[in-house]
Amino acid sequence: MREKSSNTIIFKRLSLLYSEMERAYDLTANQLGLSCQSCPDNCCTSYFLHHTYIEWAYLWEGIRSCNDERQQGFLRRATDYVNEAKALPAEEVKVQIMCPLNENGFCRLYEYRLMICRMHGVPNSFVRPDGKKLSFPGCFRCQELYSESATAPVLDRTDFYRNLANLEMEFLGEKARNLPRVRLTLAEMLTQGPPEI
Repeated sequence: MREKSSNTIIFKRLSLLYSEMERAYDLTANQLGLSCQSCPDNCCTSYFLHHTYIEWAYLWEGIRSCNDERQQGFLRRATDYVNEAKALPAEEVKVQIMCPLNENGFCRLYEYRLMICRMHGVPNSFVRPDGKKLSFPGCFRCQELYSESATAPVLDRTDFYRNLANLEMEFLGEKARNLPRVRLTLAEMLTQGPPEI
């Protein structure tokens, strides 16, 4: 495992990247007139997979910042989430289940939430390393806002992904080649414990 001082520095850089993401998200949302206030949906029930060790480790920094009772609550709900998802038929695995960090409609580790949690909602796109461009229309409320408009502002996530990938490589160092790829829900990141690097 990396030394704690090294983690502190790279986690600060991750936090700064998250802040840049939030500014870009807010700019796009404001251009659209998109607000989550009074939305009948909750993005915390969306089925998201996460793919980086650095975000997994940073999430656990957030878990450890909580008292024991709250930590145990998160872990209980994460276990329930994983068990509920496993019980679903394969074709329904993406059925909406509330994130274990959500309490009374709010994320209790908001400062530590992962990239996709920060970027979901507005129309966005990114270019993969192989050059293929992927585009996403945004959440249902966003789509309603611009359904009659010919164009809508689109948040390009390419640089954010690239910068996150660079931080990931720096975080993992030489171990990057030998570690299995991450493809986990947030609940699985909690039930499996901090990443073993």
